[in-house]
Amino acid sequence: MFDEPHSPSRRAALGRLALAAGVLASTKLTQALASPTGHANSGPVAGRLKQSVCRWPYDKIPLPEFCRRAKHLGLAGIDLLQVDEWPVAQDAGLAVSLGYPSRRGKFIQTGFNDRANHALLISELETALPLAARAKVPNVIAMFGNRNAQIGEPAAIANCIAGLSKIAPLADELGVTICVELLNSKVDHKGYQGDRTLFGVEVVKAVNSPRVKLLYDAYHMQIMEGDLIRTIRTNKDYIAHVHTGGVPGRHELDETQEVNWRAVATALADLSFAGYMAHEFVPTRDPLTSLREAVALCDV
Repeated sequence: MFDEPHSPSRRAALGRLALAAGVLASTKLTQALASPTGHANSGPVAGRLKQSVCRWPYDKIPLPEFCRRAKHLGLAGIDLLQVDEWPVAQDAGLAVSLGYPSRRGKFIQTGFNDRANHALLISELETALPLAARAKVPNVIAMFGNRNAQIGEPAAIANCIAGLSKIAPLADELGVTICVELLNSKVDHKGYQGDRTLFGVEVVKAVNSPRVKLLYDAYHMQIMEGDLIRTIRTNKDYIAHVHTGGVPGRHELDETQEVNWRAVATALADLSFAGYMAHEFVPTRDPLTSLREAVALCDV
C-alpha cells in the first residue's frame, strides 16, 4: 500500500504529467518570445502585473516611435518622462507610470535628507502634483539625496520625515503618489543615503500617508542587500513602484545575471501588487528584442 506511489505504472503516469506541464509552460514562453508583441496573444500583456519601461535606456529611439513600439509589446506605461513628454505617451495609449517633477540638474543628489533642500523640493512638487493629477499621472519621483557629512543618519531620517510630511497632504488631496527611490551607493550612486530598504521604510512609515511610498528598485537593492522576495513581502505596504535591471551590469533580464526575475514578478503578483513593475535595464543587444523578452519573462 505504501509503495503504490512508487510503482512503475504510477511513476510513468507522473512522468508523463510532468513532461506535459513542462512542455506547456515552455511553449507559452517560446510563443511569447517569438511573437512580435512579446506575448502569445496580440495586444496588452494579460498577466497579473502592470509592466512599464523607463525611457532613458531607449533615448536613441524617438519618443513617439518608442511609445508605439512599447504599446505593441504589451506594455502599460512609460516611466521617467518630463511633463512636456506626458502627452506623447498618452497619445499612444500608454500611461505615464512615473513622472519627473522637474528637469533640474543633480536631481538624485538633492534630496529630502537635508532641510536646506526642502524649500526647492516642496516647491517643485507643489507645481508638479496638480499637473500630474490633471494629466492622470499616478506617480511622481523623489529622492532621499546624497549624504551630508555634517548630518548624521538619525537626523537625515528626521529631515526626510519632516519634508515629506509637509507635501503629503497635497499628494493625498490630489491622489498622486510621491515615490521616493532606493538606490545603491556601492556601484552607481556613491554617497546616496537611501541605499537600504529599512532606511526608506522608517521614513515612509513615519510619514504615514497612502501617497508617500517607496520606489523599490530591485536592481539597486540586489546590489546592496539581496533577499529581494522576502524584503518585498515584508514591506509590501510601503512599496508603490518597482524597477528591474540585471545584476551585475544593469543589462538584460537573462541568463547572464543573478536574479530570478520571473520569481520576483510572481511574488509581486501573488501579493496583488497594484503598482507598476518598470523595466530599467540598458540593453546590450537589439533593444526592443531585449525589452520584449523581459516583458514575456515577467508576464505571470
